[in-house]
Order: sequence, then C-alpha cells, then structure tokens
Amino acid sequence: KLQRWLKGAKITIIDKREIHLYQPGLTLVASGVYDDRDVQAQNADYMPRDVNWVKDTVAAFDPDANKVVTGKGEEISYDYLIVATGCHLDYTAIEGMNESLIGREGIGSVYNGVDAALATLEESQKFIDKGGTALFTVPATPIKCAGAPLKMTFLTESRMRDAGTRDKGEFLYLSNSDRLFSQPDFNELVHNLYEEKGIEYTYHHVLKAIDPGARKATFSTQDGDVTYDYDYIHVVPPMRAPDVVRNSALAHQEGSFAEGGWLDVDQYTLQHNRYPNVFGVGDINGIPVGKTAASVKIQAPVAAENLIAMIADKELEARYDGYTSCPLITGLGRAALAEFNFDYELVPTFPLIDQTKPRWIWWQFKVHAIKPFYYQMLKGRVPA
Repeated sequence: KLQRWLKGAKITIIDKREIHLYQPGLTLVASGVYDDRDVQAQNADYMPRDVNWVKDTVAAFDPDANKVVTGKGEEISYDYLIVATGCHLDYTAIEGMNESLIGREGIGSVYNGVDAALATLEESQKFIDKGGTALFTVPATPIKCAGAPLKMTFLTESRMRDAGTRDKGEFLYLSNSDRLFSQPDFNELVHNLYEEKGIEYTYHHVLKAIDPGARKATFSTQDGDVTYDYDYIHVVPPMRAPDVVRNSALAHQEGSFAEGGWLDVDQYTLQHNRYPNVFGVGDINGIPVGKTAASVKIQAPVAAENLIAMIADKELEARYDGYTSCPLITGLGRAALAEFNFDYELVPTFPLIDQTKPRWIWWQFKVHAIKPFYYQMLKGRVPA
C-alpha cells in the first residue's frame, strides 16, 4: 500500500527469511488437515516490486539517530519506520522446557513452526492410539492466536473420538485466568462444549516447570504449585518481544507491557508514544488485543494511512478499534467465528448468521477460504 500511495519513496524491507510461514494453518497441520506444503510460500512471491529487500536481521534499533543496525553490521538510516518483528517464543522460561523437546516424551506445541506442528501431530497421535491423560496449557503472557490452545484441545478430542478411543483418554485444559476465552459469548460457548464433550478444565494455572522423563508438569496456582502427571501435553510458550525490541528505547518502559518489552505504541493510531516517526504492526505491539493475522489486516492500513498523514503534516485520523478474529475450531468439520474489538464487543462480518454457533460453513471458511484472502492481504489487495 505504501508503495502505491507514496510515489517516489524509497522503501526498504529488512527480512532474512526466504520462506513465508502461514501461521494460521499450523493447528491444521498439527491435526492432519493440512500438510507442510499448505503453510509455506516463497517470500519473493509477495515482496513488492521496486523495494529494497535487505535479506538480514535487525540487530539494533537506534530511534534517537533514526537508524537500524543489521545482523551483518550495516547501518540503515530512515525517515520513518514500521516495526513488525513479531514476538519471541520463550520456551526456556518454563523450567525443563526447550524447543528440541517438541515431539518427544509426549510433548507437543503448535507454535514453533511447521516442523513442530508435524511433530505435535505425531505425538498427539500416540496419545490418541494409547490413551491416558492429556494436558493443554496457556501461559501468563500475551500470546498470538489466543484461540490456538482451545483449537488444539477440541481437535485432539475430535480426532480421538473419530478413532474410537475417546473412552481411553482424559482431557484437562488449564486456563491461565478465570475464564476459558476472553470474549464473554465465546467463553460461554467453550464452557458449554467442554461440559458436553467431557473435557475437564481448571482456572489460574500457569505452567512453571516440566519433567519430560517423568512426564510431570508443575503449575503455579493461587494456592501454590501443583504437579500433574501426563501422557501428552500441549505446551503454549510464554511470549515476549524479541530482544532487539525489548532491549531498545522503543519498548514500553512502564506499565503492564514493560515486562515483555512490547513496542510502545498508541493502541488506536499505532504510532509510537515517544518516537512519532515510528509505527508498529502485528504481534509486537504492546496493546490489549490484536495478535492475529486478522488484526494485521486492519492494523497495516491504519499504520500506513497515519504515516502518510504525518508526512503531509496532517492529523492522524485512521483508528484501529482492536478488531481481532478467531475461527474457533470446535472439532473436525465444525467451527465458530469470533470477531470482537477492544471492548470485547462482537463485530460480526456476517451479522445475519449466528457466528457463535459452531457450523460446517465456518470450518470450510477456515480451511479453504481464509488462506487465499491472507495471501492477497500480503499483496495489499484485501480492503480493511
């Protein structure tokens, strides 16, 4: 969009990755619905023409000098900066846990890329075949795709039911808070479905430590530490800003987002609160909600419009209202469609259809329709 709107501007994109990962599809890879080819594409196919693509990482931000330093030591100056680094998966914040354990000792985790999703599929299948106790965790930090832990619970239960081994498995979902889902209508939906499907749940449990060899997981609770035995555990890691943002002047310096080092932007304009020529998009933003691809679809045009307004010395009028969306899979062949804003008010795209009711159509929407829209979004062709 900026390339089309800013004629003659020099635009630089710093991104080392050659492969673009379709992260919304990882739960489907981990459930055998997609394969690895369904969630990987070439970054070059979506890179705008006539931009300067620097295939490197960013090692440091220096917003006082209006420059960044790349991993190879190159200094790149800027007039305006958009930060879209994503977030860091902090597996080692859990005692005894690291990425290499995914796919071993009954441990799954859908977040750590396509290989981890495939390993999660294999490890969950062992549980489905043999039975036992399955635990599903949620950390105490903000996370991207907050519905993924629920989806993995529903999908694993559904696969086990289809395999005819459901009576051999016990499911326990350990919420980090006093609810199962942040939006009240969908919290009620999940609660009712868990009751219906025989999925146990508990509140205020945060995974603190794991002993893979003994298959034991220890959780912090309001009443002290509690340890559970497991045969399969789906681990959602704590998440924070990458060190390059966390250790820079761009991070929140105080408040609830400071500990994670999240980018300090205004939640409505997405402009940095201390460096006005800096904007943020996506998971890195330290704002109440918005760590989904659907949020980025709205955030990117807001940031772009406000950046252009700033260049023209105009008021920043574009606003992000906190829109986020989660096609909440409730089993193979069924999903509901959650869409809400900062105030957790429902903002349905299809108001004539009850999106809080699991339907086949939302499953089809998730599996077949969203991905083409997503890739068009990368090209700036999907309206906000």
